[in-house]
Amino acid sequence: MKEILAAIQSQDATSADFANIPLPESYRGITVHKDEAEMFAGLASRDKDPRKSLHLDDVPLPELGPGEALVAVMASSVNYNSVWTSIFEPVSTFGFLERYGRLSDLSKRHDLPYHVIGSDLAGVVLRTGPGVNSWKPGDEVVAHCLSVELESSDGHNDTMLDPEQRIWGFETNFGGLAEIALVKSNQLMPKPGHLSWEEAASPGLVNSTAYRQLVSRNGAGMKQGDNVLIWGASGGLGSYATQFALAGGANPICVVSSPEKADICRAMGADAVIDRNAEGYKFWKDEHTQDPKEWKRFGSKIRELTGGEDIDIVFEHPGRETFGASVYVTRKGGTITTCASTSGYMHEYDNRYLWMSLKRIIGSHFANYREAWEANRLIAKGKIHPTLSKVYSLEETGQAAYDVHRNLHQGKVGVLALAPQEGLGVSNPELREKHIDAINLFRNA
Repeated sequence: MKEILAAIQSQDATSADFANIPLPESYRGITVHKDEAEMFAGLASRDKDPRKSLHLDDVPLPELGPGEALVAVMASSVNYNSVWTSIFEPVSTFGFLERYGRLSDLSKRHDLPYHVIGSDLAGVVLRTGPGVNSWKPGDEVVAHCLSVELESSDGHNDTMLDPEQRIWGFETNFGGLAEIALVKSNQLMPKPGHLSWEEAASPGLVNSTAYRQLVSRNGAGMKQGDNVLIWGASGGLGSYATQFALAGGANPICVVSSPEKADICRAMGADAVIDRNAEGYKFWKDEHTQDPKEWKRFGSKIRELTGGEDIDIVFEHPGRETFGASVYVTRKGGTITTCASTSGYMHEYDNRYLWMSLKRIIGSHFANYREAWEANRLIAKGKIHPTLSKVYSLEETGQAAYDVHRNLHQGKVGVLALAPQEGLGVSNPELREKHIDAINLFRNA
């Protein structure tokens, strides 16, 4: 590992130099263990502690297959799927690995009694397998998390529709919260040169997800002037949705849970912000009964902020807690896009407000390669910025996941893997200086 890190930090190392570095037999990675999948049985989700289930283990280097690459991971980040994996909800990820392992002789590598997790990375290519032509050892890259086989015709208009579509590091093994990761070569994208390793690693999953959900024709197809309701607008997903709305000429109505988070949204440029805790919205009377009066009160607040207009697009991800309100406040003919259910998967809403007002609900899940590439291109051009607020060491990943689980964070939290300190990896200081305030916005907050 020392030789790999020395080459990465060198100004003179060539592709041939990287190709000639001996690969280690093992590396350190953040894992969950199959024999601990029931460790939180009987506990409420909130009481399940990722610090108890996430381990930093030394694991064998996986075999490199056709169309794949081994990447030295300089930095990664924690997403909500890392939290789900760590608390074994809604199901243990070992079921995903078992099913993937039955697909082929090569995919059997993934079915192990441990799962190396993580769906983001920024790093350097170490090796490429047969059939890889666009990437070579020494390339500085980030990775998106879509893993596809593309042997079925179903995925060739939109790779997210491939029957064998999986999320790398969640539904596959050898993820990015580690010193080395195994990816398919069509997950790789150029690292933005004006960002440090940890900054470049943080947007991947959430930035691409927000792009498809809000901007892409596969999602809401946002246009200039749209009123966009964004739940959790200062969080990992919402902070990118807020930026896309602002950059695309839309009007974000940002829903947050504290004055501090409201300030972040305003610092990003949003004018319409709702602090749901300060307003005291309670969309559920009890566990089984929603309160339509609260939906109406929420809609009235939105109209105050929009000059009497209703919502064109709802950027949904909390799920059960908010979905009834989201459907209600959307204008006639408007769109609710949903990509997650962090407060519960069983959504309830009054269908009269959907069918009689010709509203649409669109399911949106991560992004295809083209969408991820476009989202990363906007990062590289300084049009969209990372929302990194705090960085942890690999040893502290359990605490990082705990903070995300308990919503103690702002934006995204990063994890250093091979990078010995923050701030390394910048190759375009001029562009960085131009956008430094936006890059540091969430850190300063």
